[in-house]
Amino acid sequence: MKTAFSRRQFAVLPLAAALLGAFAAGSTLAQESVKIGYTGPLSGGAALYGKNVVSGIEMAIKEINATGLEVAGKKVQLELVALDDKYSPAEAAINARRLVQQYHTPAVFVPHSGGIYAMQAFNEQEKFLVMAYSSTSKITETGNKLSIRIPPTFNSYIVPFTRYEMKKFGKKVGMLPGDHEYAKDWSRQFAPAWEKAGGTIVSNNPMSYNRSADFYSGVSRVLAEKPDVLFIGGASEPTALVAKQARELGFKGGFLIMDQAKLDEMAKITGGLALLEGSIGVLPVTYDDRPAAKIFSAAYRKMYGADRDPTSESAYNYALTHALAAAMKLAGSTSDATAIRAKLGEALTKLPMEQNAGYYRGIDAVGGTLVDPLVAVVEGGKIKPISLSDLMK
Repeated sequence: MKTAFSRRQFAVLPLAAALLGAFAAGSTLAQESVKIGYTGPLSGGAALYGKNVVSGIEMAIKEINATGLEVAGKKVQLELVALDDKYSPAEAAINARRLVQQYHTPAVFVPHSGGIYAMQAFNEQEKFLVMAYSSTSKITETGNKLSIRIPPTFNSYIVPFTRYEMKKFGKKVGMLPGDHEYAKDWSRQFAPAWEKAGGTIVSNNPMSYNRSADFYSGVSRVLAEKPDVLFIGGASEPTALVAKQARELGFKGGFLIMDQAKLDEMAKITGGLALLEGSIGVLPVTYDDRPAAKIFSAAYRKMYGADRDPTSESAYNYALTHALAAAMKLAGSTSDATAIRAKLGEALTKLPMEQNAGYYRGIDAVGGTLVDPLVAVVEGGKIKPISLSDLMK
């Protein structure tokens, strides 16, 4: 009897093990893995810029996964798939198609306008969101219904930046922008605004910020025309090299800096703020005294190290990643880009304060975020916040 029971007992064990295995597999299947795409520079002159974007997205994803995301009754784990496009629009388009077709990403983050425009040629047909990190207004002027412009447009900077530099240094400007699409857009709007304000463009020499580290010859050509102000801009590191080499060649005027470059990052290349005296640009996140910015900066350093300062790229993309996850939950879908897009504005306005490091107020009718830009000047060897309204007085 004992022997029969033992045999029966051992016969049941494999069945029990199989049932447990099936249950475990069912639990695993109940959790959905959703890939979020990124294509942007991770090598070359703009590598730091691209990595700042990625760090913000990664930070948000880690927080979302740790807290737990549930969409339509399923637990969801987000995962970032980041591809290097070396700042090339053509590579960005190739990467986007790979991300959508191979990894089924409902959204692709991209931090350069050339790549954004390339992706907008087909994203509506292939039904994925372009999470566009570029301040050019053209992104939302195309009528693309599946694009979100993440930062504020640079249009609001041009007139106050111009007034500040003209008043402080003079009316002759030398233009030394990058030759990438975003810098071209900035230049096209800046040049007529400077002239309308009574200024003169004495020289214009676009340079390849992403493929060079020696700008002496280009800077020399512009300085030969004796400008009072230099208009410069691209990623922080090459922009800082342009400013440094201009000072080494004897330039004493001011720098009007496009919003892609960050004053605190530039100072690390120039050996401090002294060489950047008289500059105007966007306010670094670490100089923002508002509560959400302070919370974000502390959390960022805790995650990436005390020596890592967050940038607006990190902060803005962090907030939009949180909003993207919240929009999926509101839409009840992790794959329907149209439904997710429809809920993004609501999700952004409902973000908890500590997740809204960019202080977003929502999204407008054409896909542009509603956010107030912050600017700063370098005076007396220090970065000083200044309001756009004060600059317009």
